[in-house]
Amino acid sequence: MAFDPNNKDHRRYYAEFQEQSSWGQCPVRFICPDDNGGDLISMIKNNLIQYYVDREFGGGKLAIERSKSLDEQAGVLYKKAGMLRKEAAALTKPRRK
Repeated sequence: MAFDPNNKDHRRYYAEFQEQSSWGQCPVRFICPDDNGGDLISMIKNNLIQYYVDREFGGGKLAIERSKSLDEQAGVLYKKAGMLRKEAAALTKPRRK
């Protein structure tokens, strides 16, 4: 099975490996793709680093969804501000008699 840093169980298995210095209690066997040079531990560390960097600095799903939501809210407020500016400008114009 390929290590998936998005999988909570996979992260837990690696943490247990770190504590015990052994994969003996791990219920799955992780494979290392050929392009990683056969070093499973380095591959897992690199995947975890990327996972936590993405999660911390906005690459995660929750951060992207939050960003979209805030962007939509900003758009609505921007339109409302434009309408208020027009109303304010209309109030300062001289009235016809």
